Amino acid sequence: MSTTFEQDLLDLLPRLRRFAAGLAGNPADGDDLCQMALERALANRSRWQEGTRLDSWTYRIMRNIWIDEGRAESRRRQTFVAEEAGATQGGEGAQEAAAELSYVDRAMQKLPPDQREAVLLVMVEGYAYKEAAEIVGCPVGTLNSRLVRGRDALMAMLGEAQ
Repeated sequence: MSTTFEQDLLDLLPRLRRFAAGLAGNPADGDDLCQMALERALANRSRWQEGTRLDSWTYRIMRNIWIDEGRAESRRRQTFVAEEAGATQGGEGAQEAAAELSYVDRAMQKLPPDQREAVLLVMVEGYAYKEAAEIVGCPVGTLNSRLVRGRDALMAMLGEAQ
């Protein structure tokens, strides 16, 4: 049984939202970015080629909107984790995990946008270097150097640099 274009987009929604939140810097702006990307994908459905990766195509749309909107420069830094997450999850361990995730998120937001994109696509979303480079629209070597610089900067910010 074949799925529809709309269903395939719906199946991508959790990943799209995560990527959008990472680009935009917070979940609320990420949801706005995700909505704009989905609207544009639906409006340009005829441009998507059957048999190609819908996720990569939609990520490129989202990235282009993000660049056009200038969100990376204009948004305040917030965390992925709601403040009340520690209280609702219960226990000291949940609060520590929320605090650590908050710390990682703040470090991610300090990365230059090109490095943050590379880290999000490869380390969070699990794309191969070649696929991530296609999404970003740069050579694989450029993506690799952005990823290495971003990863090294994160490790330094998080106190794990050697």
